[in-house]
Amino acid sequence: MENKKLLVTPAPHARTSETVTSVMMDVVVALIPAILASVYFFGIKALVVIVTCIVFSVASEYVCQRLMKRPITISDYSAVVTGILLAFCLPPTIPWYLAAVGAIFAIVIGKMVFGGLGYNLFNPALVGRAFLLASWPVYMTSWSGPEKFLEDKWMSLSDATTKASALSVFKETLMAVKKGAPIDSLKEVYNNFSLSDLFLGNVPGSLGETSVLFLLLGAFYLWFYKKHITWHIPVTYIGTVGLLAWLFGGPAFMQGNVLFHVTAGGLILGAFFMATDMVTSPITKKGRIIFGIGAGIIVFVIRIFGGYPEGVCYSILLMNAATPLIDRYTKPRRFGEVKA
Repeated sequence: MENKKLLVTPAPHARTSETVTSVMMDVVVALIPAILASVYFFGIKALVVIVTCIVFSVASEYVCQRLMKRPITISDYSAVVTGILLAFCLPPTIPWYLAAVGAIFAIVIGKMVFGGLGYNLFNPALVGRAFLLASWPVYMTSWSGPEKFLEDKWMSLSDATTKASALSVFKETLMAVKKGAPIDSLKEVYNNFSLSDLFLGNVPGSLGETSVLFLLLGAFYLWFYKKHITWHIPVTYIGTVGLLAWLFGGPAFMQGNVLFHVTAGGLILGAFFMATDMVTSPITKKGRIIFGIGAGIIVFVIRIFGGYPEGVCYSILLMNAATPLIDRYTKPRRFGEVKA
C-alpha cells in the first residue's frame, strides 16, 4: 500500500479560496485611508516613517529567507502589512533609523525566529513597537501636534512642537487627582480634547492611532465587504474598555467618558487591525470573545493603574501568548465514541 503522509501547513487554517497574498493586499487597501490621513495631518515625516518601516520590513524578511535557504515570500505583502502597522504605532517625530531598527526587530525576532508567517506567536508589528518603547522611551513618547503641521505640512522635523497625547494628559491628571487634585480636573481633560478632533485625528499621537474615522473606513472594508474579520474580537475588545471606562474611568462611579477612552489612543487600530490577526488570535468564536474581553481588561488596568498611559500594545501581546491555551479549552466538543 502506498505510504501517504499528512501535510499540515501553518496557521491560518481558513477554508477559503483566497490566498495569503490577496488577503494581505486587502489589508493594505484597508489601511490606505489612514495612511493618507496621517500624511495630511503630520506631513512628510509621516510618509518617511511609513516608507522606512515598509522597506526595512520587506528587506529583513528577504535577507532572513535567503540566509535560512527558504522560498522568498516577500511578494505575499505580509511584510508590507507589518511595516505599515508598525509605522502606525510610532510618533511622527521618531528618527527614521529607529523606525528601521523597529522594523528589523519586528520581522527578525517577531516573525522569522518562529519560522515565518503562520508560525509566529506574537503580532510582529507590536513586538517591534514594544522593543522600541523599552529601548528609546523618550523618542516613543514625543508627540507632535498636527495643527502645527497643518500650517506647513512639509516642514522640517526640527520645527516640530512636542505635545502630550490625549491619554498622556489624562494619565497625568489622574495621577494628580490621586495625590489630592480636584476630581473635576478629569472633566477638564475631556473638554480639552473634543470628540470631533479625536474622531477626525486632529490630536497629537502616533501616526495611525489618531484618525478613528479613516481607520473605521478600512475596518468596514475588511469586515463587511471582504469578510476577513468577524465581530467577536473588535466588539468585545472595544466594548470591555468602554464599559470599564464608564464604570471606573471617570471622576466618580459610572461617570467615565466612554467615547474619550474608545477614540483616544490606539484602541481602534489595535482592535480591528492587530488583535484580529488570523495567526495570533484564537480560531474559535468563543475563544475570540475571551481574547477580546481579556485584552480590554488589560488595556483598562494599564491606563488607570499602570505607569504608562496606553495599554493596547501589551494587551494584545499578552493575549497572543494566551491564544494557544484559549484554543485548547474552547475547541469544539467531539461527538462519537472510540470503537473497540
